[in-house]
Amino acid sequence: MRPLANKIALVTGATRGIGKGIALQLGENGAKVYITGRTLKSKNGKGSLEDTVNEIKSRGGEAIPVECDHEKSEQVEQLFKRIEMEQKGQLDILVNNAYKGVGTILENMKLKFWQYEPSVWDDINNVGLRNHYICTVYGSRLMIPRRQGLIVNISSYGGQRYLFNVPYGVGKAALDRMAVDCGIELKKHNVACLSLMLGAVRTETMTDLVSKGGDKLKLKSDPNNKTDVGLKEVFEEGETVEFGGKIITNMATNPKIMKYTSKIVIASDYADSHGIKDIDGRRVPSHRELRNVVPFLPRNLRSFANLLPGGLKVPQALIDIANSRYV
Repeated sequence: MRPLANKIALVTGATRGIGKGIALQLGENGAKVYITGRTLKSKNGKGSLEDTVNEIKSRGGEAIPVECDHEKSEQVEQLFKRIEMEQKGQLDILVNNAYKGVGTILENMKLKFWQYEPSVWDDINNVGLRNHYICTVYGSRLMIPRRQGLIVNISSYGGQRYLFNVPYGVGKAALDRMAVDCGIELKKHNVACLSLMLGAVRTETMTDLVSKGGDKLKLKSDPNNKTDVGLKEVFEEGETVEFGGKIITNMATNPKIMKYTSKIVIASDYADSHGIKDIDGRRVPSHRELRNVVPFLPRNLRSFANLLPGGLKVPQALIDIANSRYV
């Protein structure tokens, strides 16, 4: 018996990358998965809904592809109406993952916010934030009458401190806050809503970028200091695209999931506490571990930090204080 049998799930933005990986895991574990994207059939080998459906089927699962441009609210509304009609109002899992801004971020990584067009904000946050709120509204309307459901926002460390650029960080911070506040209002209806903070994920885009740029490409974690880290250093040992899916599968069957509602959940820490490994059998280290903090330290401190024992974690409270901008 698959753990998600008889569950209905929706994963937005599932033609490739993290969304595809999550959909694969949910489908493999028995959920009927609705997947969305703008590309139904692959034309350039970059991924499509059809490709994701076929891979889910090869694992014994079931997926329903829905062409949807998440910048268009009317298409999003129709998506949820379709699920309501076809599944008689049942929706158990909603994963807000759709994202449009990756290309825009990569194109403008060397620029400051005043040097690129204000439209970059919309490229990153119309789908990556506004759409997620709309999906959460419609998803909640299906889950509340049944008094059950799980809503997961896919977030990142960029919600806590500077990463990539200004619109990216603002969007992720707002997405985290949205999960917290929606979770507060949904709690009495027994619907869990949370942000899942993934680490460095080896998506097709990042893997290709690292292979082409090697150590020349830098990840700016703070444009005002000299702690830039090579993308290869960060992503080479990153999570697979299916790691998040393994965690969400566990969450969807966790009888104590309401403990996590209205929270920002660090994926690797949740995995540690529930014995979850990545699909390649590796334990994924937390960004709180010193081994992951080291690359972001000033270079003259990195050799000393490497002498500290592995697995040792910095308390989240200290990280929160370090990232705080209150005086």
